[in-house]
Amino acid sequence: MTSSLRRNRLAPKETFSWLESQMEKVGFSSLEELSDATGIDRGTLSRYFHQSRRPSVDAIAPLCKALEVSPETLLIALGALDRRR
Repeated sequence: MTSSLRRNRLAPKETFSWLESQMEKVGFSSLEELSDATGIDRGTLSRYFHQSRRPSVDAIAPLCKALEVSPETLLIALGALDRRR
């Protein structure tokens, strides 16, 4: 993806900062706890939130539930959708 197309999407560093903040907000203190809550491997979660891997469709619902966010919010945070203006 060209940099002009990426401009409206979160960078990996921003994504991980968002994750840390959201996890704290809902009471998770580690990726291990989020992994236990979602049934998604800790390493896989790390890859999602460092943007080195996109989540499968099956992973979106458990992540949204655990993090208490909408699918749109999650996909924006993962850099998969443009930020709202």
